[in-house]
Amino acid sequence: MNTAEYLVKKLEELGINDFFGLPGDYNFNILYAVENNPKTNWIGCTNELNAGYAADGYARQRGFGAVITTYGVGELSVINAIAGSMAENVPVISIVGVPSTKCIENKTCVHHNFQEVNYYAFYEAYKQVTAATAYLTRDNAKIEIDRVLKTFVKERKPVYIAIPLDIAEMELSDREVSYEWLSDEEVLEDVAAKIAEKVNKSSKPVILGDVLVKRFDAKIEYREFVEKTGIPVTNFLMGANLISMDYEKYLGGYFSKYANPTAQKYLETTDCLIAVGPVYTDLNAFGFDLPYKINNHIAIYGTYTYIDGKRYENIKMSDVLEKSAELIQKREAGIEKPKIGYENSNITAGTLTSSYIYPRLQEFIKENDIVIAETGIIPQGISLIKFPENADLQSQVLWGSIGWGTPALLGTCLAKPNARVILITGEGSHQLTAMEVGNMLRRGIKPVIIVLNNQGYTVERVLSKNPDDKFNDIMQMNYSKFARVFEGDVWSTKVSTADDFDKALKVTQIMNKLCYIEICTEPMDMPKLTVLKFMKKNAEDSLQEHYCDEPSEQKQEAAVKKEIKEEQAASVDYETIVHKSLEKEE
Repeated sequence: MNTAEYLVKKLEELGINDFFGLPGDYNFNILYAVENNPKTNWIGCTNELNAGYAADGYARQRGFGAVITTYGVGELSVINAIAGSMAENVPVISIVGVPSTKCIENKTCVHHNFQEVNYYAFYEAYKQVTAATAYLTRDNAKIEIDRVLKTFVKERKPVYIAIPLDIAEMELSDREVSYEWLSDEEVLEDVAAKIAEKVNKSSKPVILGDVLVKRFDAKIEYREFVEKTGIPVTNFLMGANLISMDYEKYLGGYFSKYANPTAQKYLETTDCLIAVGPVYTDLNAFGFDLPYKINNHIAIYGTYTYIDGKRYENIKMSDVLEKSAELIQKREAGIEKPKIGYENSNITAGTLTSSYIYPRLQEFIKENDIVIAETGIIPQGISLIKFPENADLQSQVLWGSIGWGTPALLGTCLAKPNARVILITGEGSHQLTAMEVGNMLRRGIKPVIIVLNNQGYTVERVLSKNPDDKFNDIMQMNYSKFARVFEGDVWSTKVSTADDFDKALKVTQIMNKLCYIEICTEPMDMPKLTVLKFMKKNAEDSLQEHYCDEPSEQKQEAAVKKEIKEEQAASVDYETIVHKSLEKEE
C-alpha cells in the first residue's frame, strides 16, 4: 500500500474511525486514503481550529484522535488545539499534506509559503507542542511513521507527521508493527513493593485521583485499587467521578479552602498521599496551597512513578495500581462522609441564577451521560455537582482555550454515538466556534447544547479591576434563532426564569433531535465557588450576600476571603516543585 494508506490503516487499528480536518490541494492524497478505507470516515469541519478541537473531544472518548490539514495556513490554524491537547495529555495526531519533495529540495516558492522559502518553519513550531514529529522522505517514511506512533501510544500526547505529495503515493511495506509497550517487570516489582511498604506503615493514607487516570486508560485498575485498599479517596476537578460518588470511602472533591472541608482535613492530616494521575494547576487544584506534606507523597503517572521524590521509569499506571493493590493491606475503618452535591432545586418563577442552574443540572444529568463544560466559570459550578454512576465530565481546565467545547462536542458525539452528550458553554466561548453546530445537524448528531448568555466574558469581569471594563463586552446574538439558521432537525428555545429552564430541560428528554437552550442571566451572576475563589476584597457586599444563603456560610466565606493570598503565577510547574523540593529542608 502507499504511505497515506499505511498511516490511515495503522490509526484505524488504534480505534480512529473518524478523521477531522479541511481539504487542501496538498492533502488530497491523504483524504483519498481515508475515504477509500472502508473502516474510516472523513469529517470536514468549518475551520482547522474547530477540527483540532473536535479531534481532541474524540480522543478523550476513543483514546486517540486525528486531524488532517494542508501545509502552512491549515497546520498553523490548528496548532492552538494541538497545544491544548499537549497540555492535557490528549493524544491527537496532526497530519499535514505538504508540497512535493521536488519543491522542497529546490526551495520552490509555491502558495502557503514565505517569499524567503522555508519548508520546515512550521515543522519546527510543532516540535514545541507535540511529543514527536516527523517529516517523511523517500528513505524514512515507514520507519518514521512507526517511531512516531510508538510515542503516540506510550506517551498519550499529540504527535505530528508531514507528508509531501509524492511521498503520500509512494508504495511501502505494510509489515505488521506493534505499538504497544510493556512495563519493565523488575522496576514494576520494586515500585509496587515500595508503595505497599510505605502505605502499610502509614496510619492515615489518602488517595487523590485525577484526569491522567482517564488519559492512560486505567479507570478499571484505579477503581479496583481504591476498593481493594479501602483507603479514603478524593480528586481534583478534572478527576471528578473516577470513583462512584456514593462509594463509602469517597471524601468528595478537593476544592482547597473554598469548599468541602472534609477533603481538606483528610489531606492536611494524611501521612501518606497516593496521587494517581495528578495535574497540578491553579484551576484544577484550586490554587497551589496544597495541604499535604511532600515527603509523604507517592505520585503515579502514566509511564513513571515518584516515591519520596525518586522517579521510576517505564512502568504503566495500570500495572502499578494492579500490582500495588495486591500487596497493600485493606483498611476497614469508615470515614467522615461529607455531604456531596447541591441541595435539590426549588422551581420558582424568578430570574434565572446560578443558584438554580447548577442544582437543576445535577437533577438533569443521568447515568452514562457525557458532560462537556466549557472553560470559564462553568467548571466551577459543575464541579460541585454529584454525578450519577458512570457519567463522564470533560473540561479543558488547564489549557483553557475558549471555544473548545462546541467542536469538542462534535468529536465526542461521533466517538460515542449512543451516549447522551450535554454541552454547557458560555456565549462568549460559543461565538468563537459556533459554526460547528451546522456540522452536527449535517451529520444527524443530537446532543443537548446549553448556552449561558451572561452578556460578555463574566470570568474576565471577575478578574478585571473594574467589572464594567468595555473589553469584556461582546456582540450580542439571539442564540436560539442562530441554531435554526442551519438546515437540519433542531429544537431551540430561550429562557430567563427558573421555571422556563426547568420546562426546557424536560422537553429535551422527549425530543429526538438536537436541542439548543439559551439561558439568560445577569452579567455578574456566577457560582458560589467562583465568588469564594476570585472575588476581590473590594467586591460589592450585595453581590457577596446574594450567594450566602445562611449566616454560617456568610461567616465562613468572610473568613475565606480574608485568608486568600495573591495567586502564584499561572506558569508555575507544580509537579517540579512537589518533587524537587524534597532536596530542601522542609
